[in-house]
Amino acid sequence: MCGIVGYIGKNTAWPVLIKGLERLEYRGYDSAGIALLEGGTFSVYKKKGRVAELSKFAKSHNELSGGVGIAHTRWATHGVPSDANAHPHLSNGGDIVIVHNGIIENYLSIKKVLIGKGYKFKSDTDTEVLANLIEDIKKNGSAGRQIPIDEAVRLALAEVTGAYAILVLSKDEPGTMVVAKVGSPAVIGIGNGEFFIASDATPIVEHTKKVVYLEDGEMAVIKDGKLSLKTIKNKVRKNLYVHTLKTKIEELEKGGFPHFMLKEIFDQPESLRNTMRGRIVMDKGNVKFGGVEKFNKEFKNLEHLTIIGMGTARFSGLIGEYAFEELAGIPVKVEYGSEFTYRSVANGRHAGLIAISQSGETADTLNAIKKAKEEKLLTLGIVNVIGSSIARVVDAGIYNHVGPETAVASTKATTSQALLFVMLAIYLGRMRDLSKSDGQKILKEIQKLPEYVESILKHANLIKKLAKKYKKYKNFFFLGRKYNAGAAMEGALKLKECSYIHAEGCNAAELKHGPISLIDKDFPSLVIAPTDSMYEKNKSHIQEIKARGGKVIVLTTEGNKELKNVADDVIYIPKTLEMLTPILAFVPMQLLAYYIAVEKGNDVDKPRNLAKSVTVE
Repeated sequence: MCGIVGYIGKNTAWPVLIKGLERLEYRGYDSAGIALLEGGTFSVYKKKGRVAELSKFAKSHNELSGGVGIAHTRWATHGVPSDANAHPHLSNGGDIVIVHNGIIENYLSIKKVLIGKGYKFKSDTDTEVLANLIEDIKKNGSAGRQIPIDEAVRLALAEVTGAYAILVLSKDEPGTMVVAKVGSPAVIGIGNGEFFIASDATPIVEHTKKVVYLEDGEMAVIKDGKLSLKTIKNKVRKNLYVHTLKTKIEELEKGGFPHFMLKEIFDQPESLRNTMRGRIVMDKGNVKFGGVEKFNKEFKNLEHLTIIGMGTARFSGLIGEYAFEELAGIPVKVEYGSEFTYRSVANGRHAGLIAISQSGETADTLNAIKKAKEEKLLTLGIVNVIGSSIARVVDAGIYNHVGPETAVASTKATTSQALLFVMLAIYLGRMRDLSKSDGQKILKEIQKLPEYVESILKHANLIKKLAKKYKKYKNFFFLGRKYNAGAAMEGALKLKECSYIHAEGCNAAELKHGPISLIDKDFPSLVIAPTDSMYEKNKSHIQEIKARGGKVIVLTTEGNKELKNVADDVIYIPKTLEMLTPILAFVPMQLLAYYIAVEKGNDVDKPRNLAKSVTVE
């Protein structure tokens, strides 16, 4: 949600900025803009629509030069998507230019004060208010003298409430860029006499591997080729801790696939291997998690677990709920990250919280972790992005290790999350009553998952044919039981995200408690019905749908011919343990959503209105 990019150095800023915006397109946005500083003058280019439209618009106006600049992709919060509301925003006097990811909650009261001082506003955004506040403080410093831009930013931020990651330039100080963060992510890349700033590392990795992650309440000042950190509140200087990026530039490319989503679906055999690599200890029937071991005593004594996440992450948590209870005997509750923050929760030394987020920057989930820590819960994060905010704030962490996920609709991170839940359930189970032999049995099946997914992908063309058949429908049910109830919800989410088809995912047992009233010939259902403990129940659900004229796609186990004459269409997955079937079921549902979206001509990698990482609540 929103992306920021900045460059200050010895080279031309434009190529770095425009490429950086392209790298951040996956975050979701509705407009884009760039501000360049050269010769004491700002050139600002911004446009509703895609980055490609911004590039075309800017190149038709002026020579795009200058070695300092900031850029932005906007996901509308305050004000409709428009050229005027797009970032960057200039202050009234033209001295300050700013880009901002986040929300300034008290902007209206500040705006009222500024209007009283004669300031005028060209947009409906909270960000333009902040630009003018900084300008007002800067030019009306102590004793009527102007103060440096970094101090003006710091004082302005002391007056605002909300979440933000900002980049600020002043034409009076062309060698200075100010970065500040509370709630929204910001990372600074350190090059050879140059600096690269972005919302995440994807625009930076092709320029440098050395980065500094800003923590909440910190600001960075890049001045005359030097970088310094200090706190926003009290100006205390902070030491620089430089991280080394491990992401490879080729991981950010499509690799010959027409879309990132399809590439990432086909990445899954390897991403699952990477998730389990070095973690399976077969002779002990156990799993090794280096980021968890120092808390083994606390994990062994857990009496209650809460899993939090949003969207896909929460659905993965529903799979984890069954796994923890079955293998480790720990009572589990799965909660929306957004709601956990605002309710009474289990607390104390024997309660724990697991936070799931692909990006590691999900605002709702981050807020929930803060609440959990206040309640003295042990916190564990399952995230994909190394060095992300959640990874840094939790007590213990597990990385997915699936590489960058660029398409907005999550695929390889989803299967990895579900796998990690089963592996973590084994880990906790072996601390309790799970036997070595049972652990070994599950781990042997886990090791076969990449091969099973490869076999599913070999039949992608069959699902492509189904997409042509079902693309015309405006409604869909996705149904499953037990472990596959969460998988059904995820399948529905994928279809609605990519295809803009109304899809509902629910536990199939709920069908006759209301939802079945929707079934008719124009409301098809996909039923996840592997030959497991819920198979006979799922057969009944399928018959209930067919009796009411509904069309049914059945997703079942290879070799099961029983449903072929009942269902309209059948998708097969390899036979595996019940708790692992969601991981396999995800793959054909991802393919179905992808191919229907392509058939409908949708922007598969960047669905409308969506953001990859939701960094404001």
